[in-house]
Amino acid sequence: QVQLVESGGGFVQPGGSLRLSCAASGRILSSTLMAWYRQAPGKQREMVASITSVGITDYADSVKGRFTISRDHLKNTAALQMNSLKPEDTAVYYCNIRDERGASWGQGTQVTVSS
Repeated sequence: QVQLVESGGGFVQPGGSLRLSCAASGRILSSTLMAWYRQAPGKQREMVASITSVGITDYADSVKGRFTISRDHLKNTAALQMNSLKPEDTAVYYCNIRDERGASWGQGTQVTVSS
């Protein structure tokens, strides 16, 4: 079982930036996919960005060019740098880790983009 703890959410004006962090603990396998998802009120949870163990990334079309996902294998952490934030980015953001055993989720962190 892997435990995930997110941090870094908050309130920001449109055009601003935030950096989310995710710390993983527990028995972490060498081959894992880490990802960030988000869920806005009344909407389904959607994948925002993902990164494989070898650094291959994938992004939702809505965040390409604005968000960057990264991970540190030694520290078992992942981060999501979010720039040029828009009101439609407002959501609870969740960290996710997936391996051959299944998936684990963090508790989520709120991001609010508003003027």
